[in-house]
Amino acid sequence: MPDHAALLVQAGAALARSGLVTAFGHVSVRTGDDSFVISPPVPLNRFGAGDVMAVSLADAGLPPGVPKEAWIHRELYASRPDVQAVCRAQPKVTTALSSAEVTIRPLHGQGAFLGDCVPVHPDSRLVRDQQSGRALAQSLRGDAVIMRGNGAVTVGPTVAHAVALMWVLEASAELNAAAAAAGTPTPLPPDEQEAWRAVAPELLTRIWHHLIDKEHSQ
Repeated sequence: MPDHAALLVQAGAALARSGLVTAFGHVSVRTGDDSFVISPPVPLNRFGAGDVMAVSLADAGLPPGVPKEAWIHRELYASRPDVQAVCRAQPKVTTALSSAEVTIRPLHGQGAFLGDCVPVHPDSRLVRDQQSGRALAQSLRGDAVIMRGNGAVTVGPTVAHAVALMWVLEASAELNAAAAAAGTPTPLPPDEQEAWRAVAPELLTRIWHHLIDKEHSQ
């Protein structure tokens, strides 16, 4: 049986070290068809396995003490049975491009993991109720969605892949910003995008190991 709590601690530390979160952010993993565990409402490098909190999809509301934006996770798990993990972060360049109405497109291989373009949820307000959570879930057409002026959400079949995809999103945003400053960004052609998506599971796992290995190199 996987140690979900330890995995969330590891994920939180990796996100913090990579500069993908500041004082805010959360990560969760599904523990059953109708349940998940989520990091507590503290900076992601400041909690331990005993602080992880359980949430049931069967309950009408959220349990006391969980992040108020746990509605994001709850509604994504409820609407997407394929989603096993959710990552909520504040990647800086990604957020800046959404505010400038610049669409993030796949300019390099890993960028293709995010689809032909990354959708932007138009509402910048905090997601603190069920209706807002459902609206965000509807904006998520693939595995990543940007919240205009308010960070991003990535999902995956594992915590590792959800976290790695957040790193890929920010890397892709940085390339899009640099390319736009230098000239006209040209996305990869569809056949090349598909070829890259075919190897996404392998490469996302490698990115995850890169992110968690930073802990031992510092």
